[in-house]
Amino acid sequence: MTRSDAVPTVDVQRDFDEFYAAAFPVLRSQLFAYLGDRAEAQDVVQEAFCRAFSRWKTISTYQDPFAWVRRVAWNLATSRFRRRRTALNFLRNQREEHLEGPSPDRIVLVAALAKIPAQLRKAVVLHYIGELSVAEIAAQEDVAEGTVKSWLSRGRTALGEQLAERKGGRSNV
Repeated sequence: MTRSDAVPTVDVQRDFDEFYAAAFPVLRSQLFAYLGDRAEAQDVVQEAFCRAFSRWKTISTYQDPFAWVRRVAWNLATSRFRRRRTALNFLRNQREEHLEGPSPDRIVLVAALAKIPAQLRKAVVLHYIGELSVAEIAAQEDVAEGTVKSWLSRGRTALGEQLAERKGGRSNV
């Protein structure tokens, strides 16, 4: 590659600059009307001119170089428009899930559970919320069923005390 191939001559640069100055505003206005977004229109037109600049020696010989740049810009705009429309359609089809927050009773229960010893809390949660039997908990924890029954008994007592403190009285848990 010779130096003349790598760097455009002053005349080629001046020729492109004049072409750019005359054609850019016209093309930007067209694409702004099509896309509805001035910044996006400028980006698309700028990209088209960048592509034209890299091929300017060839494009400048065309009968209508502006037609080439216009076609490239419109193709880019159409691609962006389609991508944006596809993305918007995708977003429209997404369902927003609204979950109710925890009930006040659940908040109190979780706070009370947090204050009892971890092993008792685990047994109570697995049995009453996880609906595991005493035998299933014993197998999972690798302990005797009697140990699980003891944990459940002590856990219920501790949980009852915590709930009674929150209500300011005794609880029948």
